Amino acid sequence: MSQQGYVAAPPYSQAQPGIGGYQGGFGGGPAQPLYGHYGGQPQGFAAPPAGMMKSPVSSAAGMPPPTVSNQYNPNVQQNGAHPQRYPAPQAASAYGQPLQSPYNSMASMAPPPAQQLTNQMSSMNLVNYAPGPMQSPPPPTSSVQQPFQTSPQAMGQQQMSPGPQSPHMSPQMSPQQSPMAGPQMGGPPMAGPQMGGPPMGGAQMGGPQMGGPQMGGPQMGGPQMGGPQMGGPQMGGPQMGGPQMGGPQMGGPQMGGPQMTGPPMAGMGRPFPGPPPPGPGGFHQPGPGAAGPPGYPQQAGQFGGNMAGPQPGMPGAFPGAPGGMAGPPQKKLDPDSIPSITQVIEDDQVKRGGQVYSTNVRGQIPPLVTTDFTVQDQGNASPRFMRCTTYSLPCTADLAKQCQVPLASIIKPLANLPETETPLYVVNHGETGPIRCNRCKAYMCPYMQFIDGGRRYQCGFCNCVNEVPVFYFQHLDHMGRRADFYERPELSLGSYEFVATLDYCKNNKPPNPPAYIFMIDVSYNNIKSGLVKLICDELKNLLDLLPSAEGVEASAIKVGFVTYHKVLHFYNVKSALAQPQMMVVSDTAEMFVPLLDGFLVNYQDSRAVISNLLDQIPDMFADTNESETVFVPVIQAGVEAFKAAECSGKLFIFQSSMPTAEAPGKLKNRDDKKLVNTDKEKTLFQPQKGVYEQLSKECVAQGCCVDLFLFPNQYMDIATMADVPSHTGGSVYKYNNFQVETDGEHFLRDLRKDVQKSIGFDAIMRVRTSTGFRATEFFGAIHMNNTTDIEMAAVDCDKALTVEFKHDDTLSEETGAHMQCALLYTTINGQRRLRIHNLSLNCSSQLSELYKSCETDSLINFFSKSACRAILNQPLKTVREILVNQTAHMLACYRKNCASPSAASQLILPDAMKVFPVYINSLMKTAPMVGSTELSTDDRAHQRLLIMGMGVEETQLLLYPRLTPLHNMDVSTKTHPAPVRCSEERLTDSGMFLLENGHSMFLWLGQAIPPELVQNIFNLPSLAHLQGNMYALPELDNPLSNKVRAIINDLIEKRPNSMKLHIVRQKDKPEMVFRQFLVEDKGLHGGASYMDFLCYCHREIRQLLT
Repeated sequence: MSQQGYVAAPPYSQAQPGIGGYQGGFGGGPAQPLYGHYGGQPQGFAAPPAGMMKSPVSSAAGMPPPTVSNQYNPNVQQNGAHPQRYPAPQAASAYGQPLQSPYNSMASMAPPPAQQLTNQMSSMNLVNYAPGPMQSPPPPTSSVQQPFQTSPQAMGQQQMSPGPQSPHMSPQMSPQQSPMAGPQMGGPPMAGPQMGGPPMGGAQMGGPQMGGPQMGGPQMGGPQMGGPQMGGPQMGGPQMGGPQMGGPQMGGPQMGGPQMTGPPMAGMGRPFPGPPPPGPGGFHQPGPGAAGPPGYPQQAGQFGGNMAGPQPGMPGAFPGAPGGMAGPPQKKLDPDSIPSITQVIEDDQVKRGGQVYSTNVRGQIPPLVTTDFTVQDQGNASPRFMRCTTYSLPCTADLAKQCQVPLASIIKPLANLPETETPLYVVNHGETGPIRCNRCKAYMCPYMQFIDGGRRYQCGFCNCVNEVPVFYFQHLDHMGRRADFYERPELSLGSYEFVATLDYCKNNKPPNPPAYIFMIDVSYNNIKSGLVKLICDELKNLLDLLPSAEGVEASAIKVGFVTYHKVLHFYNVKSALAQPQMMVVSDTAEMFVPLLDGFLVNYQDSRAVISNLLDQIPDMFADTNESETVFVPVIQAGVEAFKAAECSGKLFIFQSSMPTAEAPGKLKNRDDKKLVNTDKEKTLFQPQKGVYEQLSKECVAQGCCVDLFLFPNQYMDIATMADVPSHTGGSVYKYNNFQVETDGEHFLRDLRKDVQKSIGFDAIMRVRTSTGFRATEFFGAIHMNNTTDIEMAAVDCDKALTVEFKHDDTLSEETGAHMQCALLYTTINGQRRLRIHNLSLNCSSQLSELYKSCETDSLINFFSKSACRAILNQPLKTVREILVNQTAHMLACYRKNCASPSAASQLILPDAMKVFPVYINSLMKTAPMVGSTELSTDDRAHQRLLIMGMGVEETQLLLYPRLTPLHNMDVSTKTHPAPVRCSEERLTDSGMFLLENGHSMFLWLGQAIPPELVQNIFNLPSLAHLQGNMYALPELDNPLSNKVRAIINDLIEKRPNSMKLHIVRQKDKPEMVFRQFLVEDKGLHGGASYMDFLCYCHREIRQLLT
């Protein structure tokens, strides 16, 4: 049962009243609804409790919320649905320690500060759970698994050394021993500067270095204890030696800072409202900086009573000189000692990169999305099409409830395959169509079992026995397999396509090829900025590149053109005309298309007329003063055109302002920063109902997908305007304060990708499962008319949807679990197809199997989407609480049921999920999840919608950007340099770093960058000559310039969206924007550093276990 995990030993070796439940002066908080989670009937989210507390202004957003005391109350509604699963905790479980022991220490307690944290963190180490006796580990390397155990003393409380360690001495431990002490402590209780800057970064890290023989937990407290040696290295390393000091772990000084007290909401004075609770006994308000910030209850000392905080004037009091203690200077905590995403990615690439991944094994875990590998389909769908949060489902609903790991699959049905992999085979059964189970309608696939000499087959999903049609009969070999097994893709492969018969078509008629309509806003803004001319010039070339079916030269897609402001202009571009004709519709209330023949045409036939039109449009409207626009009638016109032509298709709408002209769908400015951090904040993300909702339904019914290109100079109400694209499988692109010179190329790259990408129209998808579980929740750019059919006006190669599963019965370990995703769609040349993806998973009654088979990248995709949906219905604060609680719950369940016993002060993470906390913390710092008035409402709404359609690769990159050093790379090879951890500590003054997350790209230049680097890249003598408005690198003929530009172009090419390159110099103002992407550091708009968050999670886990 014991298995690999990840160990660390943060500070709190006993449960601290007042931290876990904030019993101090807060009262029970709101019950936490939990989303993304198991059991019970799915329902909407519970409405937020009436009087949610408003956070104080200083409160930074994104903080892990206070855990509420009813954490485990079995009746708490999670996610508005399911009662919580853990058994009620006993007072002290095997892992926790008794809450208090009899012994009085004197002063007030401060919550465990980060400083401690650092101490312990330093002792984190990968662990190889061996059941045997614990040994001291070898010196840790950054992230390799190794047995990390502590000597017996280290487990739990360490023995007290005799001598001066009386409780009163504890303050003396402070200076060197507490990593954050000393100068870094500067000023008030750590709140300010120190937490402010790079959280826990650089020097502030203080703590010991992970490395070396010191047991991974640095000596931490040998000599500097100011008393006897504290047991030197074997001091239990990780625990950092302190507990005997009478304070929780790290004892004494407890440094008292806000650090990590409550949720790691860096930078704020007090995360939670309410009067500061009086400290139980001890000093009520200890001297400056002694107890945490107001608002945190004090903590019990190791033996009852309160823990001593440093007294002013004693060694260890704030401004902190090393207070009389001699001893070697403390080493800094080595952040390499905590789990690193870049290391995990690199290890997987080393282990599985460049290999062939065969899908012939049930429930096997694929390489990470970041690894380069080749897939060989041998009976299960490629991970490029389907990935799961875990490849081993729990056998029962109870187990699923117990661990709270969401069971979900992320499906990208039309994903692009690399050229090294075989495209999907197309199976054509003629007029009879695909063979399906009579009962559950699943399509023929490798999970069907042929019996009775091949005359019948048993369905792998519902177990119904079906007759084999005569034309399909084939004898079985000695193993019971059909003789034509390898000749038929549907029997031997995980993914394939069927040609659909007329029964699968609208009105039983074959579909027409789709059409693309370009709808250009020609109001004053777009003409003045040069956008209209830019679009028209680009379309002349781009229309030659419309996508076409494999092996067909010319595209079958028809094209049409509309311009609009307050009225709509339709163009007749029939090939027989010498000049295009314009028709104006000014009655926008009753939209109709004024011409049928000549509006949608084949580009090759009408090339001359279209070229003529595109030349004329910019001049026709050159003198316009019309600044008001309509929006809904534009989409209605597109739907009407598709109806008249009996086809599906896509609208490309280029709009620069909110629709304020009198017409259906007219919008008013409803942006209200006062709602941020209140219960009503969710209304900022909710689309305005009525005409927009109806319009989405009409679009989906007609197979009309809407892609929106927005060029706003002010608030546009993207939550509402993007509602139609987000339900029709469309995309939304946004270019704030658009200028042709700086943003033109960025926009055109997006437009080219968008027009050329492979896509299917008028799609409907269903996910079938074998008995025992079923799909219950669906997240994506989709429309659901009922509970099973996922409707998409279009689905392209980048769109993914996430499907959550729930048990409705027990699953069997022998047969495993099967799922089949069937997508019915129209191809770009007008053929109706069925694309089938099959995947089989293991089932297990051992939780350890489930944790071993988890995939963190898929889990975070699920959590991102469920959180982005939840913020429509619940206060952000509640959603963040849910995220933290569920994270702690999943990890606590692992600790309790799967890990070898060890000290409660150790943080133990499942190997497959050891970097999960980094992603969750990063998710809580994304724009939609941060309640900050500094972020524009439109940007937050836009990012929320983007996340809803993302696949696993995209969420992984968004939440953990790639930070790559370019100054020291080998320019002679083609390979990209390895990324480093996403933290300010990794930047060097003389370096050049590229950061990208799939949507933004920065080239960061250190202030001491060598002049020759600047010369090679920018052709300038020094950094001082660099202009602030550069958005592309000059093409210089030297190896460094060539390689840097190749890397940038390669990334822009590879990602679904184009990215605009921002060049930032260290210490310049724009650098602030760059810094918010360093996700391991403290958030710019609130949000903890990774280190703080990990410690906070650890405390939550301990709270659950005790």
